[in-house]
Amino acid sequence: MKKFVTLVIALLIISAGYAQQTTYCNPINVDYGYCPIPNFVTQGKHRATADPVITFFEDEYYLFSTNQWGYWHSDNMVDWKFIPRKFLRPEHKVYDELCAPSVSYVNDTLLVVGSTHGNEFPIWMSTNPKTDDWKELVHKFEAGAWDPQIFWDEDTDELYLYYGSSNMYPIYGVKLNRKTFQPEGERIPLIALNDDEHGWERFGEYNDNTFMQPFMEGAFMTKHNGKYYLQYGAPGTEFSGYADGVYVSDKPLGPFEYQSFNPFSYKPGGFARGAGHGATYQDHNNDYWHVSTIVISTKNNFERRLGIWPAGFDTDGVMYSNTAYGDYPTYLPSQHKDHTALNSFTGWMLLNYNKPVQVSSTLGGFQPNYAIDEDIKSYWSAKSADKGEYIITDLGEKSTINAIQINYADQDVDIMGKPETTTGHKYIIYSSNDGKKWKVLVDKSKNTKDVPHDYIQLEKAATARYIKLENIQMPTGKFAVSGLRIFGKGQGVKPGEVKNFAPLRSAPRKKGERRNVWFKWQQEPNADGYVIYFGKSPDKMYGSIMVYGKNEYYFSGLDRTDAYYFQIEAFNNNGIGPRTEIKKSE
Repeated sequence: MKKFVTLVIALLIISAGYAQQTTYCNPINVDYGYCPIPNFVTQGKHRATADPVITFFEDEYYLFSTNQWGYWHSDNMVDWKFIPRKFLRPEHKVYDELCAPSVSYVNDTLLVVGSTHGNEFPIWMSTNPKTDDWKELVHKFEAGAWDPQIFWDEDTDELYLYYGSSNMYPIYGVKLNRKTFQPEGERIPLIALNDDEHGWERFGEYNDNTFMQPFMEGAFMTKHNGKYYLQYGAPGTEFSGYADGVYVSDKPLGPFEYQSFNPFSYKPGGFARGAGHGATYQDHNNDYWHVSTIVISTKNNFERRLGIWPAGFDTDGVMYSNTAYGDYPTYLPSQHKDHTALNSFTGWMLLNYNKPVQVSSTLGGFQPNYAIDEDIKSYWSAKSADKGEYIITDLGEKSTINAIQINYADQDVDIMGKPETTTGHKYIIYSSNDGKKWKVLVDKSKNTKDVPHDYIQLEKAATARYIKLENIQMPTGKFAVSGLRIFGKGQGVKPGEVKNFAPLRSAPRKKGERRNVWFKWQQEPNADGYVIYFGKSPDKMYGSIMVYGKNEYYFSGLDRTDAYYFQIEAFNNNGIGPRTEIKKSE
C-alpha cells in the first residue's frame, strides 16, 4: 500500500508539470519569517533573515539563521521542513531569537547557541534535532559572544569558540573546556580588517565610502587537510559587496595569514547580490558548499535572504566559492558536479530580462518592468491581492523553458515574526505561443506552502513565447513580484567574444588608488550582460562580477599591492559567449 501511495504521488507531480528537483535557484526557497523587531518595520513589514549556518548531521542538512523562531532540516538541500522552536528562555527580554547562531556538532550531538553580549544564554544540545527535542548543555554560557561559532576539532577532540561583530574590535578566539564547554584561558585577538590594503573591506555599496569604519563579523572555522581556515564577513551587511574572506593557519588559534585569493565568497552583481556572513559545510558526497546572506535592504537595512554557492579547496589549498551565474539554476548535490568550474551551473539562461510585460493593474510607482529588471531591490505590485491579478512576460520569441522562479515582494504585509500557519502562495502559470491561447503549465492553485522564492523545475521542457503568472491567493499583502524569472534557452545565437576589454588601473609607481580598477569594453550587440572574472593567478580566477546592460564597471575591491588577472565573457538568453584573452594588471 505504501508503494502504491508513493507511485500515485509521483504521478501527480509529473502530471502537474513539475518534477522532483535536481536543481535549485538563489535566493533559496524557504518560508522566511517576518521581521519581529518594531523599530525595523517602520517603512513596511517584511520578511527578513541572515547569518545562516548549514550543518550536515546524521544524513540531514540543518539550516539555522537569524530570528526565525525555529530552524529547517532537509535530506536533499531543496525541500526544507521547518521546526518551530524558541531557544530563548522567558527571562531573556530581547527580540533577537538566535541572532547569528552557532550550529555545530560534537560526536552524535548537535549544539546551538545564539549571539549575546552577556553570560546568561544557554548552549542547547540535541541528538534528535529532526523534532523539537532539545536540552540545555550549558545553562549560562560565560563567553558572552556575538556572532559565535563553536568549533569541534575532531582530530584532536578539542573545542574552540570564535566570535566578533564590530567596526572597532577584531575577531577573537578562545579555547573551551572539553567537559564544561566554558572558556578556558584568555581570549586571543586573531584577525582584524585592513581596508587600507584590501579594497573589498571598505565600507559602502561600492566599497567607496570612508565616512565609517567597515564591520568585521561572522567568524566561521573550517579545517581542511590539517589547516585552519578562519572565515569572516565584511564590510557591512546592507551592501551588495558584502563578502566573506578567509585567513589560514596551521593552528586553531593562529597566527593566521591572509589568503591571497580574497574575498573567497563574493557576488556584487546580478539578481541575488551579496555573499557575506556565511558558513561552509560538506554534503553527502563530501563536496563543499557555502551558505551566506543575500542583500535586499529596501524596507530596512536588515531585510535579507539566503543563498547557497558551490565551494571548495583547490589542489594548492586555496579556498573558493563559485558565484558566477550563482543566481541561475544550479545543480543540487545529488548531481555531484565539479565546483571549480561552471559544471554546477545548468546552462539554463534567463529568457525575459528587460522584455515586454503586461499586468492586470499597477500600484503607484511599483512599475511592471521592475519584475523583470534583475534587481531584487525593486518590484512591481498590483493594486490588490485579488484572485485574477496577473503579470505576463513576453520572451520575444518561442523559447525552450526548463524552470521558473517567482520572487514575491512584501507590499502592505501585516505579519511580524513567524506565523504558526499560512495560507501559502496560490497561483497558476500559463504558457502561450501567441498571447491569446493559453494552457496551464504549472497549477499551484491548491498550494498550502509558504513559497516566497518559489522555484519550479519542469518535468519536461516546455516551448512558449509568453508566460502568464496569475494570482489565486497571497498569504499576506498585495500581489507583488520582485523577479519573475524564466530560465531555458532561446532560439537565437550566443554573443560573440567581447572586444577591446581594458582594465584600467594605476601603475605601482604612479599616484592613484590601486584598490580600484575601471573596466571598459566594446558593447557586444547580442549581449544581455557580462561576467568579469578576476584573480591573482591566471589559473585561479575565482572572483566574478555580473554586469547587466553596460559596457563599463568600476570595481573597488582589489588588494593594493598585488597584480591581478582579468577576463570577461558576454551572455544572453541563448547562452554564454567565449571568454576574452586574460589581461594582467600590475
